[in-house]
Amino acid sequence: MSTAAVSTRPGKVLADLLPASRTRDIALVLGGAALTGIAAQLAVPVPGSPVPVTGQTFAALLVGTALGARRGFLSLALYALVGMAGVPWFAQGTSGAGGASFGYVIGMLLASTVVGALARRGGDRSVLRTAGTMVLGSALIYAVGVPYLAAVTGMTLTQAVAAGLTPFLIGDALKAALAMGVLPTAWKFADK
Repeated sequence: MSTAAVSTRPGKVLADLLPASRTRDIALVLGGAALTGIAAQLAVPVPGSPVPVTGQTFAALLVGTALGARRGFLSLALYALVGMAGVPWFAQGTSGAGGASFGYVIGMLLASTVVGALARRGGDRSVLRTAGTMVLGSALIYAVGVPYLAAVTGMTLTQAVAAGLTPFLIGDALKAALAMGVLPTAWKFADK
């Protein structure tokens, strides 16, 4: 059995294909947080919603699947903590806790951890598994973000769903389709 075949079995994530070291793990965590912060700046306002469409949800799910649960959690925790401390790298250059979209940041922390655990079990190896992993990750983000949006803004849950979930479903489907192409393809290249 070749080394590549051993390295791509379930139990590993893409980051595990790099030589193991503490420096690697630190760089991956910092890189995951930075990627999420940069992706959050790709923001398009949604009429009637205090929550914009951003690239940060895609980045958070990609970080989780590529780095695994532990490093994905640490990356998103760092992203959240640094943003809460005042670095303007949440959506649209905002920072701090308590904004209308901060619940989505908390949801991304949870989702990154869960999709990382699923990736370690092979959840990113095929198109169908990747689709399921991304859908679950997105659902976790909304499960925290939408009720938080309602609580912070005074919206009813129905209004929060209309403003903080429904307008984003098409974009999330596109992000999932992108992940369904990227992640299994990366594993195919790793097998060679």
